[in-house]
Amino acid sequence: MSGNQMLPTLTKKCEVDSIIRDTIDKVLVLRFGRSSDAVCLQLDDLLYKSAREVSKFATIALVDIDSEDVQVYVKYFDITLIPSTVFFFNAQHMKMDSGSADHTKWVGSFHRKQDVIDVIEMIFRGAMKGKLIVTCPLPPERIPKFQLLYRDV
Repeated sequence: MSGNQMLPTLTKKCEVDSIIRDTIDKVLVLRFGRSSDAVCLQLDDLLYKSAREVSKFATIALVDIDSEDVQVYVKYFDITLIPSTVFFFNAQHMKMDSGSADHTKWVGSFHRKQDVIDVIEMIFRGAMKGKLIVTCPLPPERIPKFQLLYRDV
């Protein structure tokens, strides 16, 4: 079973606004991508398999970047590569230093379910201590490497 059958998929700005606003005392994991993309499907599957284990401290949702109504978020978070995963805690954007120049989002998939859980747990623990940026708990070889692409605006 693919992950996106069980995780909510958001296609409207008001849905994204409300899940960010209404997710309290939990990490909100928003995967920006499209369900037709192979890497997104791989990530969705890992997110789906992790969802129950992190349910006490995280909520996971998918954002369809092809939806015209969520483009404000796609632009705001500079989603140029998919999948890109953005984290929040109590409506505060959480950042993670994973050794790349971009701390605002996780680009690509994860290697395994435990990596997803470890990252979400690290963000939760950091947020509970009042931090807005945490250090990625994964070893460098399990962090996807991308050349940061800059589109002409």
